[in-house]
Amino acid sequence: MTLSNRSQRRRAWLAAIWVLFVGAAGGYLSASPAPDKKKPQYHPPPPRTLPEKVERLASQLLSVPLDESDPITSQIQQLVVGHLQDWFATQTPASTPRDVPYDVQVRREMEKAFSELQYPLYGQCVVFSQSWKGALLTGASYTLGWSDYDRANVVALFETRDGKTRLAGIDHFVPHTDLHYAFLPSPDPASFRFLVYGTRLGKSQPRLSAILYGYDGQTLKSLWQARDFYDGKLEVENDSIVIRYLKEEEYVREQVHNRKPPRHLAIYKPSPQGLTLASDQEIPF
Repeated sequence: MTLSNRSQRRRAWLAAIWVLFVGAAGGYLSASPAPDKKKPQYHPPPPRTLPEKVERLASQLLSVPLDESDPITSQIQQLVVGHLQDWFATQTPASTPRDVPYDVQVRREMEKAFSELQYPLYGQCVVFSQSWKGALLTGASYTLGWSDYDRANVVALFETRDGKTRLAGIDHFVPHTDLHYAFLPSPDPASFRFLVYGTRLGKSQPRLSAILYGYDGQTLKSLWQARDFYDGKLEVENDSIVIRYLKEEEYVREQVHNRKPPRHLAIYKPSPQGLTLASDQEIPF
């Protein structure tokens, strides 16, 4: 074999090795996964209606404790109360159904704001309407909850006079409770009064709290309040507030000995300043 033939064979052998190398490298590269491309993130469309806006905000409460919820609940309050103000401004005798009580109309309008909430979220509305000194006073309140314990309460009072309605006052009732109204005569004709009360879960018994509100035509303010009556139950009897309750320390002590504790009955009478304790006595369990 000549030198020339050897050189040719060597070049052919090197060329074959090169082809095999390039082919293997190409196969490896083609088998390698393509670089990840970020998938476009889905962003839900912005809420347009009032119920959608309230639901979008309220859904954030599911991971927020009550004592840190004010930035969210205050926005919901602004939406709901603002919507009511706009709704009141559109009401005329012709637009008001005569066969539906006015407080029912207001309650239904409030409930629309919470209509998109899904369990465990809920909004419970409580409304009253009463005449006072030539005006119509409407209490429009709600409980916004996201558990049996996490509850925020808003009490709003509207005054309608000469065909125009304005927000007369607003307050935040005791947190963690539900919300109810009660009424009793006022010894002061210049003050419209209503009682708001509710219960919350306790360690072994529900706890009752109540606030007496007064409105003098200018401002809404608290005239009397009581917190955390152990196993408390409230009733209005004639012109008095009657609260039946237990004392926790007595209940615990008697339970240890498998005995029934005494129950207490407190009677509160209206006074110019608010409510005055008339009597507090023990009664059978």
